[in-house]
Amino acid sequence: MASFHQTRLVKIFPVLAGTMNNEHDRVARAELARRIARLGGATFVEHEPSTVREPDDPHHTLFIPPGTIELAVAVQLGIRNESQIYGGVVPHGFVGSKVITHPLFQPNDSIPTGWRPELGAALAPYVLSGWSAFDIDTVRAASLDLLQHGSIRLKEVEATAGLGQYVATSPQGLEEAIAQLDAKNIARHGVVIEQNLDNVVTYSVGMTWLFGETISYWGTQRLATNNEGAVVYGGSTLHVVRGGFQQLAALELADDLKQAIEKAIAYDAIVSKFYPELMASRRNYDVAAGVNATGEMRVGVLEQSWRAGGASGAEIAAFEAFARDRERSTVTCATMEIYGEVDAAPEGSTLYYSGIDPVAGPMTKYVMELE
Repeated sequence: MASFHQTRLVKIFPVLAGTMNNEHDRVARAELARRIARLGGATFVEHEPSTVREPDDPHHTLFIPPGTIELAVAVQLGIRNESQIYGGVVPHGFVGSKVITHPLFQPNDSIPTGWRPELGAALAPYVLSGWSAFDIDTVRAASLDLLQHGSIRLKEVEATAGLGQYVATSPQGLEEAIAQLDAKNIARHGVVIEQNLDNVVTYSVGMTWLFGETISYWGTQRLATNNEGAVVYGGSTLHVVRGGFQQLAALELADDLKQAIEKAIAYDAIVSKFYPELMASRRNYDVAAGVNATGEMRVGVLEQSWRAGGASGAEIAAFEAFARDRERSTVTCATMEIYGEVDAAPEGSTLYYSGIDPVAGPMTKYVMELE
């Protein structure tokens, strides 16, 4: 695979600052970094500094941060373009969260600096019906407005893996959901209030580039029951093509999937237009396809992910497959997260984690090339 390691050394940092919440996240991220390093002929350097500092050679470093990072931090680290990061750089922290997907129900003093009120209207044709809010009273008012058209879903902006979401079908259910929200977190990060769908399929649509190579893909997510009995993200199967969104859009696919790809591509372009400072070498979008309260089929982007995520292992497996066979143009890879079992990875898979996580309990995470 063509890469810039032929003329420069690349060091890969799995974490910029702080630590991951769970052992399995830290271990899996380190394995991801090691595989990316091998892919680019780079040196893997793992460190977790207590404060962000500029590395010795930022132009020869590929960063793998735990989330999107703000532009000011990227400048401090010497990141100037997408080739220096597996993930994304945003001008303001909230731009990397799902809160930008919908317009504000009503403006107020808690709106973060840098908010673009026109963005919500521009994204509306490509997302589900919904609102964003930054205080409890507005959450309640926006939710009651949307409840007139069917059940709704409240989503905490900082939650991942399907957690921090509450479905309400009535005003009473809404109050029960609101009681579980933290007012300080709402003021800091916001809350999304969104149309809830039945019989939902969640597609992953994405594009990633590393070391001069680009892949794009569509995929589906699976759910799992964690060790506490909650339904959470359980892995992704990605159907990957060599090339970018143009190659992906040219595929002959079912109508709802075609819509999912088209809407993800439009979402990506619109956000990039409103926030031209955005830099992201990994652009992943969750797109829901399901039935609304009136029985209509709806397809809409739920959120973006410009960071290493649950499907990243499948992306890197695809890069590896294409590196082994330069003539190959498609590959299918899958990530699996198995709760309650250790050593559950089958023969031929790539193990990312197997053990008893102090927080999450026993689990196994692995990646497989399927076809």
